[in-house]
Amino acid sequence: MRRLAAVVLTWLLGACAGAGAVSEPWRGTAGGWTPIAAEIRPIGLGAPGGVRLAPGVRFAGGLQIVAPRGDRLHGLSDLKLVDGDFIAVTDAGDLVRGRLGFDRRGRLAGLSGLRLRGLTAEDGRGFPSKADGDAESLAITADGDLLVGFEQRPRLWSYGPLDGLRDRPSPRAVPPVPPGNDGLEALAAGPDGLRAAAEGGGVWDCAPLRCVEVVAPPATPPAIADWRITGMDRDPAGGGWFVVERLYRAPFDMRARLRRMDASGRPGPVLATLGLPSTTDNFEGVAATAGVSGTRLYILSDDNDNPRQRTLLLAFDVEPAVTP
Repeated sequence: MRRLAAVVLTWLLGACAGAGAVSEPWRGTAGGWTPIAAEIRPIGLGAPGGVRLAPGVRFAGGLQIVAPRGDRLHGLSDLKLVDGDFIAVTDAGDLVRGRLGFDRRGRLAGLSGLRLRGLTAEDGRGFPSKADGDAESLAITADGDLLVGFEQRPRLWSYGPLDGLRDRPSPRAVPPVPPGNDGLEALAAGPDGLRAAAEGGGVWDCAPLRCVEVVAPPATPPAIADWRITGMDRDPAGGGWFVVERLYRAPFDMRARLRRMDASGRPGPVLATLGLPSTTDNFEGVAATAGVSGTRLYILSDDNDNPRQRTLLLAFDVEPAVTP
């Protein structure tokens, strides 16, 4: 992700806040959730021409989360849903929680009760650097266990249940991904454990003690100008997964797309594509939940605490015929 931020600098502004090691813990303190303020603005798909939705896919509302520069409510890199709660992780090692709101038609219309808490390292203290706290993915198991994947220094840690998070996480098996920008980027819980994917390619199924390769990483990692997996969640109807992918082609072409992945890790049909001049940004997270008439998908963008980017949460409904 950090390499993407550096590339986006040329496209956007030229400064991504707060990278590098510091002498004191970067983030994370033992304790509970702290309320955090943000402005929540409704947002649509913008100008026509950059959005393509497959038959049976419908836009179901969108929000922009606006927080002051330097606030900790930036860099949201993945999300999952638990009983109507929005759970997100940031690339500075924070956990964010809020309650989704809907209009009379069931479209996404609000986000309330936002609160934040810092994640901690194995010693129960804050992360010694931003690289250590670079959380890019999360999963929540059927029994409520929260697992967080870190990219720059690849780790997969279990923090226990959301309502009783442990200050000292337990390590789990992590896929053999390289440290740095092409590492662990997507994570989701399934019926038989976890599925993980790297931004540089490769898919693994992971139990607590061992990860098994499902799709081998390519010999040469994809370029920024290629589609890369940045988020993943399991299809609640079973039989596969949903992924969000992203590409950037200098100087202005930033795109995102939603697609399916089958049980064997092979890419499936594209459900939605977002690009200019329509609403788009650096989408890195996806969450899937059963809806009234199919599957509801949410995608989340990481603004890198950059004033020319936005934190966006968009919803899409997928009819059952499109999600076999």
